[in-house]
Amino acid sequence: MEISDPGALGFDRDRLQRIDQHLATRYLEPGRIPHVQLLLAREGQPIHFCSLGQAREDGTPLSEDAIFRIASMTKPITSISFMMLLEEGLTALDDPVARVIPEFEGLQTYGGGGAGVPFVTKACVPMRMVNLLSHTSGLTYGFQQRTNIDAAYRDRKLDGDRGKFDNDGFIQALADIPLEFDPGTAWNYSVSTDVLGVVVARISGMSLGEFFRTRILEPLGMADTAFQCPRDKAHRLPDAYVRHPKHKLALCDAGETSSWLTAPRFESGGGGLVSTTSDYHRFCTMLVNGGQLDGTRIVSPKTLQLMTANHLPGGADLTQLSRSLFSESSNAGVGFGLGFAVNMDPARTLIPGTAGEYYWGGMYSTAFFIDPVNRLTMVFMTQLMPSSSYPIRRELKTLIYSAMTRSDG
Repeated sequence: MEISDPGALGFDRDRLQRIDQHLATRYLEPGRIPHVQLLLAREGQPIHFCSLGQAREDGTPLSEDAIFRIASMTKPITSISFMMLLEEGLTALDDPVARVIPEFEGLQTYGGGGAGVPFVTKACVPMRMVNLLSHTSGLTYGFQQRTNIDAAYRDRKLDGDRGKFDNDGFIQALADIPLEFDPGTAWNYSVSTDVLGVVVARISGMSLGEFFRTRILEPLGMADTAFQCPRDKAHRLPDAYVRHPKHKLALCDAGETSSWLTAPRFESGGGGLVSTTSDYHRFCTMLVNGGQLDGTRIVSPKTLQLMTANHLPGGADLTQLSRSLFSESSNAGVGFGLGFAVNMDPARTLIPGTAGEYYWGGMYSTAFFIDPVNRLTMVFMTQLMPSSSYPIRRELKTLIYSAMTRSDG
């Protein structure tokens, strides 16, 4: 990878080296995280790259072309896919979801029951496409561990299980469970984007993986991004870990035997992709370029402006509307758009940043952010669950912005 002169692009080279030192001394050497990879770019030009740590239990070093489970960093790709169909006039943000997913006709909201007691339900307003994109649908995740609705999701393995359902089975299982709240009245991190992936598949007449491949991944040159890591690339798939209270790391998915080496029955638009740092950098560069890369346009600049505006009712932030025990975002000063968290007020986040930044992450602690004002992008990869284990994302943002010598806003 060719690295541009950071000084020429408004960054201090020595201060950027603090990123590597911090990751090594705080996380790698104490055994808190097995490996890290980070790519920072401005104007689409890489200005800092680091790849540290070991990919496998046997000590194999992490390769620069490692293929990572990116989990919820799949969501922005699914959201862009829907907006491509919107640009073609095939759907609209205020369309009822039931127009494409008739199984959702007459959905009800939770009124009581659960844990062996039949659900009490009540009628609700129709769910719209915008509710799926903005996580205001009333759907949830089983891992939220808060309510009887969450428990029903866990019982039915509805958190994007790769092998249990096909698209139709997943949708029918969801339709049999009440919503947590009326669509549009609250925010909850959820399987909304998995449902959106089914919407994309049904409207386009393709599988979600085929839509991704033909409409986004191949046009952008993202050759290693897919719902499956091919077996001939298995040596590039690192081991994945879960944080252990005593031993710090516990292996949860070995690269050489990973379930990501086989094709999934359910292509999860909310969390099913694997990708590389360089591939996701190309996706981010397309976004910071206003929807195009190397002469290929994916979406228009106006579509991206719509996606990265705050769509929470009344202009609220997540502190006011979130019901989530867990999400990939801190809440203060942060709104939510159509597939991305949006930095509304850097002062309230208590982290250096820029109003208008948008970002997301994945449960294996991967992350990205895009600063459209300073034309800055970052991709961070590792393989540690849960992503809330350490405050690494806010630390990285602080280190990155502290190395900036030229700010455009």
